[in-house]
Amino acid sequence: MTNVKIYDHGLWDHGITQGYSVNGTIYVSGQFSHDTQGAFIGEGDIETQTRQTLENLDRVLEGFGVTRTNLAYVEIYLTNAQGHAEPCIRLFKEYMGQHRPAGSLIGVTHLAFPEQLIEISAVAHTD
Repeated sequence: MTNVKIYDHGLWDHGITQGYSVNGTIYVSGQFSHDTQGAFIGEGDIETQTRQTLENLDRVLEGFGVTRTNLAYVEIYLTNAQGHAEPCIRLFKEYMGQHRPAGSLIGVTHLAFPEQLIEISAVAHTD
C-alpha cells in the first residue's frame, strides 16, 4: 500500500506542492529566498538568500516531522556559481553540521525570478 503525504505552505499555487512524500521518501520542490508571506528576501545578497532558502527548506522538512539530518540528497542551483560557490558552501556546511548528504552544485544562467540567485531542492527520508 502506498503512503502519500504532501506539504504546502500555501504562499502560491504553481501546480506543484512544496513537498511530496511517498513511502517514507520526501521530495522537496525548489526552495528560494522568500519569507512566510511570500515577499522576496535579500536581493543581490547571496548570503542572505542562502540563509533564507535553507530556512525554507527546514520549514518543508518540519511539515513532514523530520529535520535536516533526514536529508539524503541536496541539489543547489546558483546563477553565479563561480562567484557564489564559496559563501554558499560555507553556509551550507554550517547548516548541515556533521551530517553530509549526497548532492550537486549546479550553475545556471537564470532561475524563475530575476532577483533569485539560489534555489535548493532535496530528497529526504522519514526513517
